[in-house]
Amino acid sequence: MKALQSVKPGDGHSLVLAEMADPVPGPGEVRVAVEACGINFPDVLIIEDRYQFKPERPFAPGGEVAGTVDAVGEGVTDLKVGQRVLAGAGWGGLSEKVCVEQEKVFALPDKMPMDVAAAFMMTYGTSHHALFDRGSLKDGEVLLVLGAAGGVGLAAVELGKARGAKVIAAVSTKEKAQVTRDHGADAAVIYPSGELTKDEAKAFTAAIREHAPDGVDVIYDAVGGSYAEPALRSIAWDGRYLVVGFAAGIPKIPLNLPLLKGCYIVGVFWGEFVNRNPERHARNAAELFQMYEAGHLRPHISGRYPLARGGEAIAQLASRAAVGKILVITERGEQNLREAQETY
Repeated sequence: MKALQSVKPGDGHSLVLAEMADPVPGPGEVRVAVEACGINFPDVLIIEDRYQFKPERPFAPGGEVAGTVDAVGEGVTDLKVGQRVLAGAGWGGLSEKVCVEQEKVFALPDKMPMDVAAAFMMTYGTSHHALFDRGSLKDGEVLLVLGAAGGVGLAAVELGKARGAKVIAAVSTKEKAQVTRDHGADAAVIYPSGELTKDEAKAFTAAIREHAPDGVDVIYDAVGGSYAEPALRSIAWDGRYLVVGFAAGIPKIPLNLPLLKGCYIVGVFWGEFVNRNPERHARNAAELFQMYEAGHLRPHISGRYPLARGGEAIAQLASRAAVGKILVITERGEQNLREAQETY
């Protein structure tokens, strides 16, 4: 099989396309013939050795795949060869086949296309866990989403609206603001790109408060950097600040702010949640599939790359230019998606 491998630390352009033997599923594993792989920010970090997990090289990045089960290991009973599935691989997804623990593999709804499936679980799973398990977002509350036009950001916008929140989307361009409105945001705040000056930070806080004069109940922050503190200054009493990621760098938060605001700063580590709470993750996944079938969730796919150009997909995400999700499609996936166009 073909796999796009990280052979040394580097950016997306450092990846190498290689031929290798098909992996063999161990006990409790299934092998997925990959049709599409979703690209996410952990893929940027893991090939640069900046992620929480550091697999032994060579390895293929790609933590989110959709495809068909083509082999099962000992003890696997709930999944069968030929089933259409999505899977959380951790890494290994930028290849034609990957083995995944059965607890992290889910059968697809009949009418979910493979490309949508590859854009689904990591972003919506992260945002569902963040907003509802960690943030306790309630109907009628105000939700601020930083980086709202990205994959997890748009997922948070849609999930917040589905729960009945007022959603404020914070983005870097007018074009991205429109995308968030198309996905349900009630208002959008545009912040400057790059490190915020003191005046820009004050203006950012003021712009948020124009839409939330009593403060924001839940802040979803996958950006960090110089945007974190001015966002936190807009929080309401008893608010929840969700630490999701650091696309703009790890911020330094003055701890007098949570004291004065009477708020919570809450960490969100979805991957570890999945490992520690597989049954709860399965319940969350079932709810997400129901919301998709009800029409509440619509993954926004802005780019598709062949496997040989998967490094370009990661580089585009790293540049923070991506809107929604970027996918890598295998040859098998290209053929099957063409055949499925009339079905979906």
